[in-house]
Formats: sequence, structure tokens, C-alpha cells
Amino acid sequence: MRAILVGLGAAGFSWYKRLRDQGLLAAVVEVDPTMKEKMNDDSFPFYTSLEEALLNEQVDFLVNVTSPMIHTRVNNAAFDRKLAVLCEKPISFDYEESIEIVSRAAKEHIPFMIAENYRRLPFIRKMKQLLDDGAIGNLSTLDVQFHRFHHVERKYTVSVLDDIGVHHFDMLRYFSGREGVSVQARLYNPIGGWKEEGAVLNTYALLELEGGLIATYNASIAARGTETSWWGNWRIEGTEGALELTNKEIRIIKDGKSTIVDDLSGIDETDTLAEFIASLQQGREAETSGIDYLKTQALVHYAKLASETGTTTAIKVPTL
Repeated sequence: MRAILVGLGAAGFSWYKRLRDQGLLAAVVEVDPTMKEKMNDDSFPFYTSLEEALLNEQVDFLVNVTSPMIHTRVNNAAFDRKLAVLCEKPISFDYEESIEIVSRAAKEHIPFMIAENYRRLPFIRKMKQLLDDGAIGNLSTLDVQFHRFHHVERKYTVSVLDDIGVHHFDMLRYFSGREGVSVQARLYNPIGGWKEEGAVLNTYALLELEGGLIATYNASIAARGTETSWWGNWRIEGTEGALELTNKEIRIIKDGKSTIVDDLSGIDETDTLAEFIASLQQGREAETSGIDYLKTQALVHYAKLASETGTTTAIKVPTL
């Protein structure tokens, strides 16, 4: 299989090395010609025009690592040629636009996957395995704490839910195996936080998932205290015990005893690229397909609405 990579920024360069090293790279598209120097390799065609690359290159899929506000244009250009797409999150910052792009891919039977990597980390897969095996009985509550100082320059405004929280909301769905029903939320900027138009630095949310399961989420990208890992600190209570995740350490608390889980065997440890290629080869829907990921983006969308209205807001995912 061969791919066109679109975007050669920080994340794009990581994808460039991955595709190159696995023998999958056919060409690179980047509108800024000075970025070609990062490649330090003339083996691959370099285009500043996506249309020209799509016209000249015969490939099996496209990897979209552009800025989020460009995602839809790139995705549609690939869909026009019936090309499968692996796209970085979010699908789009605009929820309605996300629905439109996912609907098009589904209607035209074009494979479309979002590169959600947090749920593919080995210790996250192990947590899921333990939960599915009933290690702590039935789920009772989930609590997520995320605190980092993440003041970075991007070509777009960085906000806590759109950029980081969407990962954690996806993990809520992954761990619980349940979809969102309703959400209460407060999105705000703390005293002393930096001033940037449109930026939201802190979030507190209470989500009801199917079956009455409650999840709480407290997050900040303006924290000056001890930082959590990027995937956050998790406390999952069950009817027979609890699971805790701090950094990469999993603990089972049961019958008054705390045990570290360091055996990560028996999990399906693959990354997003391997999952995408496997889904193409096997003719199946990818684990974090656009259709599935829309349910994660819905949590973000309705959390914002809940904060704006100050009310408990029902979470509705369109039927495609």
C-alpha cells in the first residue's frame, strides 16, 4: 500500500517518518515549500498543491495531518477520488461540518478513520481488558483529572476540550463501552490564565452515560501545580473494587489491598496506522472510524452547549 501525506508540521513530520520507515510513503504535500528541508530526503515527490499530487500519484490512501480548519477541504478532495483517509482529530471544529464529512464517507462507502491514539496505548488496552473481564465488578463511577500547563502557538486557537479533552472523552466511551446521554459542564478561564481570543483553558463536566453511569471530568491546560500525564489520572469505581491509572501505573484496589498491574500481556497492541491498514485489508470498519468518532465529538459539542446554556443538555448523535 502507498499513501500521500498532507501536512508536514510537528505532527506531520512524525507521520512522515512513520510512513517512510514502513515503506508506505508515496509523496508529501505541504503548502509551505520551506518545510521540505525537514525531510532531508529527495526520494519522495514533494508537492505544494494537493490537487497536483492527487492527479500525479497512484495511491491507496491519504493521511491528513493539516490544521483542523483545513481538514474538510483535504478530506473532500480525497473523497472526490474515492481515496480512503486517515485523519488527525478533530474531524472538524464545526460539529455540523463533521457530520457532513462522515455522512459523505459513509454514503459513498469510503473508509474514513480518525487517528485516536490514546486508546491504543498498551496500558490503556490493559485497563480495558481488566474492566471487560470484570476485575472490579460492574462499573459504578468514573473520574478523570487532567492538569497541565500547555501554552503553545498553533495556526489555530488551542482550547482544552477540542485539543486534549476529546481524547479523554473518547477514553470514557472506550473504557465504559457506553455512549453519552446528557452532560452538565462549565468551560472557563482561571484567574491568571493567558488571554487569547476564543481560548478555553479549564473545563469541569459531569456526564451521564447509558445505564445511569456517571463520569466526572476536571481538566486544565493552565495548571501550575503538579502535572498529570497527557492521558490524565483515572479512578474507576466498581461494585467489587476500583481501578486507578496514574502515569502508566495501573492499580487494582480490592478487599482493602492495592495491587500494581505490570503484566500487559494478552492485549491487541497495535497503533493507529496498523489498525487503519488492517481495516482496509480486511474490508471492515476501523475501530475509530469517522462514524464511531462522531460519538466522541458529540460529547465535546454538547458539553460546550451545556456550558453556554447553564443547563443539563441531552447528547444526540445523528443516525447516518
